[in-house]
Amino acid sequence: MTGLQDRLTPEQVEEFGRELDEIRQRVVADLGKEDVEYINKIIKTQRGLEIAGRSLMYLGFFPPAWLAAVGALSASKILDNMEIGHNVMHGQYDWTRIPELNSKTFEWDTAAPGDNWRHSHNYLHHTHTNIVDKDRDVGYGILRMDADQPWHPYYLGNPVYATLLAIFFQWGVWFHDLEVDRLISGELKWSETQEVRKKMRAKAGKQIGKDYVLFPLLTGPLAPLTLAGNATANLIRNLWSFSIIFCGHFPADVETFTEEETENETRGQWYLRQILGSANISGGKLFHIMSGNLSHQIEHHLFPDIPARRYPEIAHEVRAICEKYDLPYHTGPLSRQLASVAVKICSLALPPVGYLKSLVGRHKSGDAVPESTTVDTQGQRVAA
Repeated sequence: MTGLQDRLTPEQVEEFGRELDEIRQRVVADLGKEDVEYINKIIKTQRGLEIAGRSLMYLGFFPPAWLAAVGALSASKILDNMEIGHNVMHGQYDWTRIPELNSKTFEWDTAAPGDNWRHSHNYLHHTHTNIVDKDRDVGYGILRMDADQPWHPYYLGNPVYATLLAIFFQWGVWFHDLEVDRLISGELKWSETQEVRKKMRAKAGKQIGKDYVLFPLLTGPLAPLTLAGNATANLIRNLWSFSIIFCGHFPADVETFTEEETENETRGQWYLRQILGSANISGGKLFHIMSGNLSHQIEHHLFPDIPARRYPEIAHEVRAICEKYDLPYHTGPLSRQLASVAVKICSLALPPVGYLKSLVGRHKSGDAVPESTTVDTQGQRVAA
């Protein structure tokens, strides 16, 4: 964690916020026909890919056709989740008044129910971005992704948990909404999750029934191949989504914050936190589309309800403002960002050096370390 208030003077923060507000106001005033045509084109492409993938499954006995079907379905699911679902549910197209693009009613092709996700992501994550113990996306309740999260022997499995989360990412997000960590701590009661669980069960049944029962049965004797193809497409979508999201939030230089330093936060200070707590991924036009333009995570965190297709055109302005105020603008290719995330996941699995020293000291004195002990960033033991 860093001192958020030490970055800029109050006067600089106010001017910094004003400059970013000007960008937002200009883009909002310019929204119109081209934005609608763009999202409609993406939706048309996504539906075409899904139809092509489902149709090619009827030729699944021919390996090239099966591979083409999986490729088309994977691209369809990625577009549906990243460039369409995620962005529409952020309210990026509510201004169009088009019912199909209504953020409050849109539902996507993934396990997480839209209503649950809108609360955990749109509200909790985007309001409390990278505030430890408030932003539940920091570690998704199962990973240690920041040095200020107290260490516990459980986190030795960090790399394993991260791998499983990547493979089953849609189910990780589905389970995330249940807030199991708060249930275990007693902060949340099981009875209070009834409505969330109801939506989880309904959406899970729909997704499993569609991909693993209905569509396989429709292909008759090719059902096993269709089921395998659908599972592979879901896996590819999961791995891609995990990679893009984690590379936008958890590379080495991205910062986290405490509740105390974000109290009474002004608009300018909120903007500042979004920039310090996010990272971009460099790439070409197709890469940005397939990432839902979350490759511009900095711009997305600044303006989450502006159509994501606008992020590339304002990125250079945001970067120039960061340079003007001597602020970092974290960006890099996918390979470098992914490697940085992997190093962080593995390094934070290990206990702080101070903890190892304390163990040696207790061993020499003959004292035992209770199994329920956790360790803070200085290596001091605290009750779990």
